[in-house]
Amino acid sequence: MATELMEMASNNGSLYLNDDSPSPGGVGLDQSGKAEQPLLKSKSSASESQPAACVVSENFNAMEKKYGAFVRKDAYGIMGRGELPTVEKVLLGIAVVTLVPIRLAVGIFILVLYYVICRFCTLFSAPNRNDEQEDYAHMTGWRRDVVVRCGRFLSRVMLFNFGFYWIEETRLYLSEDEHSEQTDEFKRAGVIVSNHVSYLDILYHMSSSFPSFVAKRESKASDFMGVSEGTTTNGDYLLPFKTGAFLAKVPVLPVILRYPYQRFSPAWDSISGLRHVFLLLCQFINYIEVTRLPVYYPSDEEREDPKLYASNVRKLMASEGNLILSDIGLPEKRIYHAALNGNGLPRVLHEKDD
Repeated sequence: MATELMEMASNNGSLYLNDDSPSPGGVGLDQSGKAEQPLLKSKSSASESQPAACVVSENFNAMEKKYGAFVRKDAYGIMGRGELPTVEKVLLGIAVVTLVPIRLAVGIFILVLYYVICRFCTLFSAPNRNDEQEDYAHMTGWRRDVVVRCGRFLSRVMLFNFGFYWIEETRLYLSEDEHSEQTDEFKRAGVIVSNHVSYLDILYHMSSSFPSFVAKRESKASDFMGVSEGTTTNGDYLLPFKTGAFLAKVPVLPVILRYPYQRFSPAWDSISGLRHVFLLLCQFINYIEVTRLPVYYPSDEEREDPKLYASNVRKLMASEGNLILSDIGLPEKRIYHAALNGNGLPRVLHEKDD
C-alpha cells in the first residue's frame, strides 16, 4: 500500500505537501504560473529528496496502521485506482462489453418492477407520518404480503444479477438443545444485529428476512435490522456499536457477513460508490458467506445498560467471526478518505488527536 500511495503522491503533491510550501528540488514558479525546473538536478537536491521520501513512507505506514479497518487490499489497489496487470485489463474489457450492459438493464428493470408493485399495493392507503417521514408499516393483509414476498424474491434476484450466485450460510448453536429450540430465530429475536461491510448487506438481509433497517438513529421499535457500526469496513474489523438496536431490550440475532474475493473486494471501504458499483458489475462471480450465531438473550444488567449490551454482543461477534475489534469510526474514515484524496496527509493524520 505504501508504494501505491507514494506513486499517487508523486502525481499529486498536495497529498503530502501544503499548497503554499516550496516544491522539492528547488522548483519554482515564474510569473505566468508555470513550473521552472532546473535542467540538471544538483546533488544536494537529490540527497534532500531521499529523506523526504522516507518521511512520506512513514506517514503512509502510520496511516495504514491507524485506519486499518478502511484499508483496501484487493487487486485494484487504493481507492480502486491501482495499476492492473494485463490479464485483469483484458477481463475488465470483456466484462464492460458483455456483463455490464446486461446487468445494468436487469438491475434497472428489477428496481422499476418493485417500485410499480409497491405503488400498486399502497394505492388508497394513507401512510404514517412520524418525524416528518412517511411509511406504510401499518399496512396489513394481502398488500403487505405481496410487498414483503416480492421484496425478498427480487432482492435475491438482484444479488444474483450482481454475481452472487450462491450464498453460503452457517448456523452456530450452543448445544443440541439450543439447536432444537431455535427453529424459528426471526420470531424469537426482535432485532437482527449485523456487521456492516457493504451496501450489499441490505440486499442480503432483505432477501433473507426483509426487516426494517436502523443504522444510527435510536429506536425502541422491535423487529428491525440494526447496522450497529454506523459505517462500512473492509470486512476484517468490527467497529464500536451504536446503542439504537439494543434499546428495545429484546433478544438479538447476531449475523456476521463476509465477502471472500480473488480480484475485487465487494467491501465498500475506501472507494467511491460509482467506481465500486462499476467494478462489482465487471466481476464474473462474487461470493458472500453468512454466519448466524445463536440468539443472544440479555441479562438484567444488560437490559438496563444498552452500552454494556452492545459491547458484549460485539465481543461475541468478533470472537466467533475472527474479526478485529477497532475503536475508530466514521470521523476517522472521513479523515482517511481526505488523506487519500490529497487533502494534506501530515495534517489529517493528526487531526483526530488534536
